[in-house]
Amino acid sequence: MEETKTLNSIPSQSLSPSTPSQESTETKHRNPSTTSSTPTPRPSSVTRIWRPAAQRNLRNQWSKLASYRRDWASSSSSGRSHATSIVNSYLSQRYMDAMDFGVLSDMPDIRKKACRKLFKQQELHRGKLLSSYEDMVAVVKNMVNTSGSMRCFLKGTSSSPLVQFSSCSEDKDDNGDGGGIPIFTFWSISSFEKLALELVQMFALELNLKRLLVVELLSLCSEEVPISEFCWSDELYPGEFDDLSTCSLYSKEACKPNLPKINGWKSDTPAEGSNHQLNHEILQVYLTTWLAEVNVDVYRVDEIFAVIGEEMHVCLS
Repeated sequence: MEETKTLNSIPSQSLSPSTPSQESTETKHRNPSTTSSTPTPRPSSVTRIWRPAAQRNLRNQWSKLASYRRDWASSSSSGRSHATSIVNSYLSQRYMDAMDFGVLSDMPDIRKKACRKLFKQQELHRGKLLSSYEDMVAVVKNMVNTSGSMRCFLKGTSSSPLVQFSSCSEDKDDNGDGGGIPIFTFWSISSFEKLALELVQMFALELNLKRLLVVELLSLCSEEVPISEFCWSDELYPGEFDDLSTCSLYSKEACKPNLPKINGWKSDTPAEGSNHQLNHEILQVYLTTWLAEVNVDVYRVDEIFAVIGEEMHVCLS
């Protein structure tokens, strides 16, 4: 297979395939409409060979998406664990003066030594949180590339004695969709692409929201031990902005990542200049927001993989 194509943009609204009007509700659910592009006619012999290749490609790409979803869950869980440790270390340092050390109170510099220990723990988990975030960026980037690799193109010419297929087009007249014919039972390739785009959009928006939380948590500092703070326009790791560009989460005009938002809501609130002396309640909201994953509709994600698996006769759970 050739190198996969990159998805150029993520739609601002969720996309779900439209269905033709039929008497059977079940058939409606399983038969999304195809695009209105003019099908490219192919010899029937080539189409017969193309369809099994397209089926294999679609199964492979959707199996990858299912695997990336599991990778996301693992990275997100690890990230929340490290975020919780950062918050606990920070709060312990902040309220150190109010703590009762009991018989340890008479030990020289006990509070300073405790703060130093907690700061080292915070530094350790800051690095691990950033690593978890980088893993989540990689997951969404892979989802984007995979969702743009659903089509199957003829490699070489149809008159060749050995017919081969690729994920990249060598013929401008070859749309890679078999002229819009059903691949398995009902759906054309464009229908699979629409659901993949909807899936990618959810995780991309959630990634951007998590980036906001990462910036805030990495910038937590106590008055006793200040640290280098991050702002929204900072690159959190080398090459991050290139990765976010692939996910359509970086504005080249503004030279910074797109502002985070909740799906279906418009927000122009700048993500700059936060107060990094935060109290317990605000930090608890941050951790709860991380856990909730408000931009990922779990039931819709399950539904997408279920209907795709039914159409392709495979289990994607």
